[in-house]
Amino acid sequence: MKTGKVATVIGAATACAVAAVVVQRYVKKSRRWGRVMAILKELEEKCATPMWKLRQVADAMTVEMHAGLASEGGSKLKMLITYVDNLPTGNEEGLFYALDLGGTNFRVLRVQLGGKDGGIVSQDFTEVSIPPNLMVGTSDELFDYIAAELAKFVAQEDQKFQVPPGGRRELGFTFSFPVMQTSITSGNLIKWTKGFNIDDAVGKDVVAALTEAIQRQGLDMRVTALVNDTVGTLAGGRYTNKDVIAAVILGTGTNAAYVERAQAIPKWHGTLPKTGEMVINMEWGNFRSSHLPLTEYDSSLDAESLNPGEQIFEKIISGMYLGEIVRRVLCKMAEEALIFGDTVPSKLKVPFILRTPDMSAMHHDSSADLSVVGSKLKSILEIPGTPLEVRKVVVELCNIIATRGARLSAAGIFGILKKLGKDTISDVEGQKNVIAMDGGLYEHYSEYSQCLENTLHELVGEDVSKSVVIEHSNDGSGIGAALLAASHSQYLEG
Repeated sequence: MKTGKVATVIGAATACAVAAVVVQRYVKKSRRWGRVMAILKELEEKCATPMWKLRQVADAMTVEMHAGLASEGGSKLKMLITYVDNLPTGNEEGLFYALDLGGTNFRVLRVQLGGKDGGIVSQDFTEVSIPPNLMVGTSDELFDYIAAELAKFVAQEDQKFQVPPGGRRELGFTFSFPVMQTSITSGNLIKWTKGFNIDDAVGKDVVAALTEAIQRQGLDMRVTALVNDTVGTLAGGRYTNKDVIAAVILGTGTNAAYVERAQAIPKWHGTLPKTGEMVINMEWGNFRSSHLPLTEYDSSLDAESLNPGEQIFEKIISGMYLGEIVRRVLCKMAEEALIFGDTVPSKLKVPFILRTPDMSAMHHDSSADLSVVGSKLKSILEIPGTPLEVRKVVVELCNIIATRGARLSAAGIFGILKKLGKDTISDVEGQKNVIAMDGGLYEHYSEYSQCLENTLHELVGEDVSKSVVIEHSNDGSGIGAALLAASHSQYLEG
């Protein structure tokens, strides 16, 4: 009997100990989960973009646009004169080329234009990745690599595209980095963005650098238009729709350009438009305002970037950075709340390992068990077997960061409309104000693009929204450069 009692006592004690361990684990897990939710809630509050705040951002954008035009260096917005005062009309005819250098890839395009009512008869292109070492090498190395691919593209083309004797191939050069242009065919690089850091190119004429590289390849081709991707997108949009007033790129980076009235450009710019309008390259990625809803994650990302203190707007709305912000939040959750277990996954500590396309795929995951989220966490961050509740947190995190970026992008567009006086009902019946949009972020991240469009319509109001149209200008930056090569070739010769 005594043995039985002892066994019973020991069994009871063991059961109590096990129960205590279970309770302790439950309490520990509850505390961890509470911290996860606290981090998520704090992020949501810091990223909040109520309409009143978006209107403040839009007003600040408008003020900075005026300041940037009024004096050189008067604003974080460069408001660069592009010398594009001869936008395509649809009457352009002939064979033209474009080189589109916009980020980690570049494209070479060939476009055959059929003149009035002929439109684009044919087009072809090739896309080439830029080796990482050339993004931090020398300017000669970069442009020689690009020119070699350009020469290869021309060498492989069909006989029907051969230039007649005495003629020269003409090229529109899309260079999607801040440039101070001095004419339609010259411009000095102000600084690199998007991960490029080639010191010897800063301050140099990028058209001259490309032209010299083309000549070293023995290729007979001249550059007749220097533009950035946003100006190219605007030109491509205007070619098919005369109501296009602005263009916005939302891809790896971001920028905006718009058509300004000649009389609104102060005389300090020296060269005024020969026509009634001039395209202005805003370089809006560098926009910053005390009204922007910034977080600790944005501050640390900026401090550790190649260009601290610069491109603040770009760092919270563009494709290069959205996935990285999500990674930084997850890293904090892993360190402070052990969301992925007792140790922080080593891959989670690698900057930019979580790309925005991966973020988009997780955000769009509609499966019951969020299998896409689980798969991405496993394949990219090497975190296997995540519980459903963790996957839901990841989706919500993606939603918070994407929503902030999309709504702020809409506020920026609203600022442009306000600057042009297009934020009110037009007296002209049926008049449309079209914004040409391009970029992988806008095209492929549908949650982002839909949120942007809904927010813009909410900002302008129901009546005005009937006249504001967002139009996807697919591949606008490349084709637009070829179109501008055509329009300015004819313009210069005429």
